[in-house]
Amino acid sequence: MDKSMVCSLLFLLLLCCASYISQAYKPVFIVHGLFDGPKEFKTLTKFIQKSHPGTEVTTLDLYDGLLSVKPLWTQVRDFRAKLEARLNQTKEGAHLLCFSQGGVICRGLLSVMPNHNIHSFISLSAPLAGQYGNTDYLKKVFPKYLKKNIYKVCYNKLGQQLSICQYWNDPHHRDKYLKYNNFLPWINGEKQHQYINNWRDNFLRIKKLVLIGGPDDGVITPWQSSHFGFFDNNESLIEMKNQEYYRSDVFGLKTLDFRGDVSMCVQSGVAHVQWHSDSTVFTNCIQDWLT
Repeated sequence: MDKSMVCSLLFLLLLCCASYISQAYKPVFIVHGLFDGPKEFKTLTKFIQKSHPGTEVTTLDLYDGLLSVKPLWTQVRDFRAKLEARLNQTKEGAHLLCFSQGGVICRGLLSVMPNHNIHSFISLSAPLAGQYGNTDYLKKVFPKYLKKNIYKVCYNKLGQQLSICQYWNDPHHRDKYLKYNNFLPWINGEKQHQYINNWRDNFLRIKKLVLIGGPDDGVITPWQSSHFGFFDNNESLIEMKNQEYYRSDVFGLKTLDFRGDVSMCVQSGVAHVQWHSDSTVFTNCIQDWLT
C-alpha cells in the first residue's frame, strides 16, 4: 500500500471519528436570566463547543432584556413551545442549562412537559427556593423599596404580573407568600393542587440535577437558594435536606437525591454576572454533565 493511500485512509478514519464524536454529544439548550439574552452566553457556548466538539448549543431567544420581567407562566408557555419543537427532533435527548431566573423557568418547564427527554438539568445560580435580599437587580425593578417591604408590592394580583414577584419568598410573611404567589410554591409543592403528582412525575424524567452556586454571588439571597436551601422566619438558613419539600419528596427532589442524581457544586469568588463566563465554573461544575 503506497504512502498516499495510507494518508487517505487515515484522513477518512479521522473524519469518521470526528463525526462519531460530534454525534455522541447531546444538544444543549440555554435559558437566560433576568435582563439577559443570548449575547451574554457566547463565552459559555464557546466553552461547551471547545470541550465537546460538534455540540449544538442554542440559547433560546425569548423574553430578552426588559421583557424578562413578564409573568413566569407566560414565559414558561412560550419557552415550552420553542423547546418542545426542538426536543421532538432529538431522539437521544438533550441537556438544559438555565441561569438565574432561567433556572426557575426551567423548573416550571420540567414540571409541565410530560414527555420531555432532558437528561441533565443544570441550574446555574438560580433562586430555586426563592429570593429575599436587597440587590442591584431588585433596585432596577423596585428602586424605592427595601426587601422588608417588597411583599406589599408582590403579594397581590397585580404584583404577580412581575416575574421577580413570582419567586419572591419573604420568610416573615409566609402566609401571604402561600396565598398570593402563583408560581414558586406551586412548582415546589408548597401548595396542594390538582397537578402536583403529574408535575412530580414529569420532573423525575430528568437523569441528573446539577445545582451550582456560591457564597460570593451577591445577587441570589440566600445564595443557598441555588441549592434549594432557604431562610426560616428568623432568617436562619435551612439546608435543602431539612426543607419540608425535600422531606416530603413532594416534587421528587428526595427521590433524585436517593437515586444519586443530584450534584451540588459550590464555587467561591464568583459574582452573579460571572457564572456563565468563568472557565473554572465550567470545568468544575458543568463540563462533565454535557456528554
